[in-house]
Amino acid sequence: MDYVKPADVAAAMIETGRRKLATRPLDLLTRSTLAGALLGISTSLALTATQTTTQPIVGALIFPIGLVMIVLLGLELVTGSFAIVPLPLLEGQTTFGKVLANLGIVYAGNLIGSVLYGLMLYAVLTMSGSAEPTGIAPLIVKAAEAKTTAYAAHGSAGMLTAFVKAILCNWMVCFAVVFAMSSTSAIGKIVTAWLPITVFFAQGFEHAVVNMFMIPTGMLLGAHVSLTDWWLWNQIPVTLGNIVGGLIFAGLAVYLTHRQPAAVEPVAPVAQRAA
Repeated sequence: MDYVKPADVAAAMIETGRRKLATRPLDLLTRSTLAGALLGISTSLALTATQTTTQPIVGALIFPIGLVMIVLLGLELVTGSFAIVPLPLLEGQTTFGKVLANLGIVYAGNLIGSVLYGLMLYAVLTMSGSAEPTGIAPLIVKAAEAKTTAYAAHGSAGMLTAFVKAILCNWMVCFAVVFAMSSTSAIGKIVTAWLPITVFFAQGFEHAVVNMFMIPTGMLLGAHVSLTDWWLWNQIPVTLGNIVGGLIFAGLAVYLTHRQPAAVEPVAPVAQRAA
């Protein structure tokens, strides 16, 4: 059996957090750039499936391909790191500054990879800018506007909605990352990671790294969205919501309920110590 018990999963989460914090900055940046691009690729694939079948659930079933590749290749996705990287801090094994530095590098790398793939897809959909956008371009434009100006139209209620949808999203995404630790086989990791990701994507929740691809690519393709719209009405509140969903609802929930305290050796009686 390749099933890993919850207590061992909690231990693996702490060890994974230590390993991530010990990774060289250049490696973090490279791995996170790849992760951002892979998530963008799986998003465009899901949109292609939705457009082809006219069934959004088909796209949701396909989208987890990106997360599975990221998990199996040991790449860096900041939304997953929100649940894992702070845990060594709770164990007294690192500093708050090192946690912030790690998350900052991974966030930047995810952004670079997402935008880079968005630029490449723009070239594909517009014949390198020489023709009108085709293919899934209308879906990307519509999504970019729905994720920004549609929230702005409702003011603070719209911003709160984006924040809550981001909590729900990363609750599922980080459960996928944690669930993958409950298996030691490749097929087990694929299946356990697949299920929660389908749940979040099918319901249109908000994922900071997906939006790093979707919104700027939509802007390139003609969406009526400004940089301020992107960051004020989506990227910032969604990032904060992803932190809450990942750290509190997934990372801390599993850590606090399944972490095994360090074994304490029994103290010998006074008479024995004297002997």
